[in-house]
Amino acid sequence: MAPAQPKPPRRGALAVECGLLALAGVLQTLAFHRTEAWLLPLLATALLAWRVQHASPRRAALLGLVFGTAWLASSVWWLFISMHRYGHLPAWLAALAVFALCAALSLYLAAAMALAARWRSQQPIAQATLFAASWLLAEWARTALFTGFPWAGSGYAQVDSPLAALAPWLGVLGIGAAAAWLSALLAQSRRHPMAGALAIVVLVALALLPRNEFSQPGRTLGVSLVQTNVAQDEKFAAERLPETLQWLAGALDAARGELIVAPETAVPLLPDQLQELTPGYWPTLVARFDRADQAALIGVPLGDYARGYSNSVVGLTARAGEAPPYRYDKVHLVPFGEFIPTGFRWFTELMNIPLGDFMRGPRNAPSFAFRGERIAPNICYEDLFGDELALRFAEPATAPTMFANISNIGWFGDTIAVAQHLNISRLRSLEFQRPMLRATNTGATAVIDHQGHVTASLPPFTRGVLEASVQGRTGITPYAWWAARSGDWPWLVLGIGVLAFSAARSARAARDARP
Repeated sequence: MAPAQPKPPRRGALAVECGLLALAGVLQTLAFHRTEAWLLPLLATALLAWRVQHASPRRAALLGLVFGTAWLASSVWWLFISMHRYGHLPAWLAALAVFALCAALSLYLAAAMALAARWRSQQPIAQATLFAASWLLAEWARTALFTGFPWAGSGYAQVDSPLAALAPWLGVLGIGAAAAWLSALLAQSRRHPMAGALAIVVLVALALLPRNEFSQPGRTLGVSLVQTNVAQDEKFAAERLPETLQWLAGALDAARGELIVAPETAVPLLPDQLQELTPGYWPTLVARFDRADQAALIGVPLGDYARGYSNSVVGLTARAGEAPPYRYDKVHLVPFGEFIPTGFRWFTELMNIPLGDFMRGPRNAPSFAFRGERIAPNICYEDLFGDELALRFAEPATAPTMFANISNIGWFGDTIAVAQHLNISRLRSLEFQRPMLRATNTGATAVIDHQGHVTASLPPFTRGVLEASVQGRTGITPYAWWAARSGDWPWLVLGIGVLAFSAARSARAARDARP
């Protein structure tokens, strides 16, 4: 039987429908920083799935665009602060830039919803699977294409939900697809009550099932995580730098942990600039850690005009002879902040932000080895890309026993970005069953255990040092195993496969319906 064709919309109904879906997109954002509201995104997406099932492909594309734009704009509106307050763009231009980014990224969801409407099925499971596959492809595209911007990916809203049990198996994209599948089942509850019942049964089963332990505990390490709390407009101010550097040196010297971690660009100057401002500062820090009882990971820019620059982490510890210090260079650079996309130099030149084209580090960088632990640094939003972190698990003998995220999101002020980034790190811990150390400029500085629980933290927007302990882990999760070998490409293959099957089924049904 061919799928039923949607009825033509009544006058004014489209505006009301778009308004409701925009509101649903905004409400979905709540769970990305208040994760106890994890049910809200399921219901918001269920509304979208319900309307798409009864819409033409063109109308479904519009609904997906409206929902996605409202969802992303309410999630990343704080980009306005970096462009307007710190970049000095006119407010109207900064707001327009944020809106344009969110609308452009939502084109993926618009296309996905058009396909879900084009090949709809009257069978609840088939329709839910088609919707979930379309949703999955949209999120994969937002993660992978044009360097990717997966912030506010739907799976992050489920870090405290029953669906979090899927993290070590499927990763964040798999969680998002599972959530979309459940939402599509809920959307069909009126006509097919058993579909809604199935969604509830699945959620209850996931909540009751014991969590799998794929990793084993290692030794416990005392850690000191530094939170510098330097306002972004003061970070490079010449009159404030001496005091900032003096405080950092004192905090590093007084820290009690075996491992000390300081945030991204905690030392904000290049080596030559640092030597001019405070002669002997860096050699003193190196000498401070050139003994066996403590080590430090410190964020600092490196390089020079001739060789290029990098956003880096330097590891300081006792060295054998003249061996160079450990160095990690950021791999996944931020568009407009660390590299300028082709054709957009005019836009970056409008902003008063120290921008430039940084060098990328190696994709599968070695970990920092200290006291039997292998600490894998990642800088700022690099922890959004689980498939890239998974590369470090290709060889179990050298796989990280813990992660260290060093960040500076002071660009975005006192906003929901702080809590959102913390929950992103928590999801990474669940995927790999590895603890995550977070040392940040303004927050959230925290220790996250291998099950995604925050075990210690500092209040955001305070200056201080978090003294805590962390237990390294060995072993490998199913997600780490397959993502280390294939990245997130299996999701692309799966999504396209489901859509191809749905297209073939729809074409066959249309042929059978002909007289």
